[in-house]
Amino acid sequence: MRSAGIPLCALLVTGAVGLSPTTASSTPSASSAARSAFALSSAAFADGGVIPKVHECTSGGGNDPAKRNESTPLNWSGAPTAAKSYAIVMRDLDNSNLIHWVIYDIPASTASLPQNVDHQYRPSTPAGARQVYYRGSASLFGYQGPCSPSTVNTYEFVVHALNRTSLTSLSSSSSTQTAARAIAAATIGSARITGES
Repeated sequence: MRSAGIPLCALLVTGAVGLSPTTASSTPSASSAARSAFALSSAAFADGGVIPKVHECTSGGGNDPAKRNESTPLNWSGAPTAAKSYAIVMRDLDNSNLIHWVIYDIPASTASLPQNVDHQYRPSTPAGARQVYYRGSASLFGYQGPCSPSTVNTYEFVVHALNRTSLTSLSSSSSTQTAARAIAAATIGSARITGES
């Protein structure tokens, strides 16, 4: 009887070890949930909501004083722990995915952008970041707000967590498309929101 009981105890111990919390927490579904926690938001508008006029472009004609072409404030959380820097790409989804804004080399210690980032290649905030020159309805570094006066378009903001501290292949003369490709190649995770204007 005693010899028959030993294997049974061994089986019970083995089963208990197999159900340990440590094993359960390292399952693929748990790691997938951690990755999906990466989120982007704005204090200016809710995801899918209306982008305020202060963020619309000033180059489309008219004299609406509410339009100031100020970049939207953005906040993100839950980024991959391996992120070495961030980049943001804004596109007009209803106008052939036209890129309106690229800012990159955002330090890994940063988790937000203020409203109205300087229209400069190297803005004052966040320190170390760089922006691509926008060539289109305006010619400037950085943010070019929504410019769709006769239609309501959807604009997408994507924050990319990158595996590099700096995108050294880019310069002040790089195009938005070149920058977007470099960002995509270095992305280890991303989060997005959209707004209507």
